[in-house]
Amino acid sequence: MAKSSTIFFCKECGFESVKWLGQCPGCKEWNSFVEEPVKKKSTPRGVTKNHGIEVTPSAISTISLEEEGRTPTHFEEFDRVLGGGIVDGSLILVGGDPGIGKSTLLLQVCKNLSDDGKQVLYISGEESLKQIKLRANRIGDFTDNLNLLCETSLDTIEECIKRLKPDIVVIDSIQTMYKEDVTSAPGSVSQVRESTNVLMQLAKTLGISIFVVGHVTKEGVVAGPRVLEHMVDTVLYFEGDRNVSYRILRGVKNRFGSTNEIGVFEMVQSGLREVKNPSEYMLNGRPTSASGSVVACSIEGTRPMLVEIQALVCKTNFGLPRRTAAGTDYNRVNLLMAVLEKRMGYKLGECDAYLNIAGGIKVNEPALDLAIIMSLISSYKDKPVDDDTIIFGEVGLSGEVRAVNMAEQRVAEAVKLGFATCILPQVSLDAMKPRKGIKLIGVKTVKDAVMLLS
Repeated sequence: MAKSSTIFFCKECGFESVKWLGQCPGCKEWNSFVEEPVKKKSTPRGVTKNHGIEVTPSAISTISLEEEGRTPTHFEEFDRVLGGGIVDGSLILVGGDPGIGKSTLLLQVCKNLSDDGKQVLYISGEESLKQIKLRANRIGDFTDNLNLLCETSLDTIEECIKRLKPDIVVIDSIQTMYKEDVTSAPGSVSQVRESTNVLMQLAKTLGISIFVVGHVTKEGVVAGPRVLEHMVDTVLYFEGDRNVSYRILRGVKNRFGSTNEIGVFEMVQSGLREVKNPSEYMLNGRPTSASGSVVACSIEGTRPMLVEIQALVCKTNFGLPRRTAAGTDYNRVNLLMAVLEKRMGYKLGECDAYLNIAGGIKVNEPALDLAIIMSLISSYKDKPVDDDTIIFGEVGLSGEVRAVNMAEQRVAEAVKLGFATCILPQVSLDAMKPRKGIKLIGVKTVKDAVMLLS
């Protein structure tokens, strides 16, 4: 007879315990245990169940090291984040805020794949077939290679996948799926973990690529146990502000490619449109001859991207100055202002300081340090930086300007967009080849850079 019992799960790492614990022994998180009823099934010894497929070990000499098969989505930005396309038999988790465009993005990917002759199965547990059809009409015309299914029972879904054997499956969303032999409610720790485990087994044994949509919490992480992220092959976060039209697809985990790549999309009436030149897009509407405005170059994965840093420094009316940083690390800005006070003698302790990276993008790369300092000093002195100047470099606590990686790619991006001058670390300049079309100025300390402004 099957026996029902109650087990406590850690929401962060999936650690199991027969009793409640204040601190998880696995991940050391406090107050992370939740109680879930679990129905365990006993399996006879010597019997291995793997969806009807015989399991046999492979000799290491017979394993091929050829590159895994990839399916292009014909979405260059999407393929970039995945590492070149969808790997056959992979399980991909897509997370993001409600209404950010996850379903729209995946439906557009399904359209491209179905147009390419791939059999695609889109399973929704949140929307009806008519709601999906309304969204599809805005995107374009679909072929009969795309099949829709509205179902939340994972046992039914499993049988449907085995029967149809599609090339691509989309599950929207994992929090609505449930297994009948797990007595807890859909969206609970047990249901999410068991459902993901079933989908993982289907992906690996049948060679089907499966996309799983996951809700995010207020903290911005995928809802459910953190073990969900450990089970999948790739974790993608779809980020963006509802008040701006652009969206960023960021790879957080990828077993088949880089984890630092991003893809930039713009939300339009017909869905999501690729932004193939994000630097030009981010600099649209930049003011001319304005103090406190500086253009910097950040590296996202292998892609250089120009961003505008805006600073506003003014005298404070109270004894305690106010500091605000939008789009970058607040503590890093305070550190750089302390360097200016100590090494340059500027009395910034008497001033309010507001820093913003235009466009709503978030960048925490140390290579933006020098540009942040120059924007603060530009606003403090009310002297604008030349509009055709780009600045990048890491700043140390001694006021030295340290080298950054991929300096040549950053300069090449600046040349492509028509910048005439580049202020960069002297160490990086010494290691670079001579470059035509742009004036390169190397600086060793913050003082050298500020002297250029005056």
